[in-house]
Amino acid sequence: MTVHKALLARLEAKPGKEAAVHDLLVSALALARQEPRTTVWFALQLGPSTFGVFDAFADEAGRQAHLSGAIAQALMAKAPELFSQPPQIDPVDVLAAKLA
Repeated sequence: MTVHKALLARLEAKPGKEAAVHDLLVSALALARQEPRTTVWFALQLGPSTFGVFDAFADEAGRQAHLSGAIAQALMAKAPELFSQPPQIDPVDVLAAKLA
């Protein structure tokens, strides 16, 4: 299994919406499991109101499939309600990886 492409997303919850963002990200794991081209997927809490998602793919086609998939749609649909600013989603290249 190799990964070459990834996404690093940073999400800032609106005051009082931290638990809702937490719950949304935890529930998104079920959607990530349904994406065969998503090699790894992590939901992160970086601080009291700062969250993140890191996911990786074998190739650009996998990354693009994820960007048009159910998780991205759910995040964008909830963004005005939950986030103090639009999600910052950066495409990144994986230089090296150790996967189980």
